[in-house]
Amino acid sequence: MTDNGTATTTDVAESDSTRAAGRPGSRIVVGVDGSDGSLAAVHWAVGEARLRGVRLHLVMAWQYPQYYGATDGWGLGVDPSGDSGTILARAADTEITRLGKEAGEGQNVAITWEAVEGHPAEVLVRTGKDAAMVVVGSHGHGGFVGALLGSVSQHVVAHARCPVVLIPDPSQAGIPS
Repeated sequence: MTDNGTATTTDVAESDSTRAAGRPGSRIVVGVDGSDGSLAAVHWAVGEARLRGVRLHLVMAWQYPQYYGATDGWGLGVDPSGDSGTILARAADTEITRLGKEAGEGQNVAITWEAVEGHPAEVLVRTGKDAAMVVVGSHGHGGFVGALLGSVSQHVVAHARCPVVLIPDPSQAGIPS
């Protein structure tokens, strides 16, 4: 784990992708939330990063819980537990570390990951500002609703400064894995 909360795989061989890590457009950013759609996005992005010879950066966003209108005297927007943010940050960091290590096993792709506090759409747009592309998974609601982009996907597509790839949820009927 680095000082800024970014962990990296250590078993990746030195390659063009690791040497190119600092150049704009030298990485693919993937939004991860643990859903089937986001895991499909990671799987697709690993293959794409290998083909392009770029590194992969997995991002998991989390937010502090907000409590509004509580009748017990707590003010609006106050977290009464005091520890919720710390607990959420640790849980997100643990999960993204696990997913990052699993994604990198045997792939010969440089993979970094981080858990970031903030709204997922805003975090992905900010993190992807100098990326080759941003990859997100869909929620796959099915039917007419499934034809529409989710709020995170829609925001990223509208505001990203790079191409955005939307990977459908493979668990939805009619979508091949």
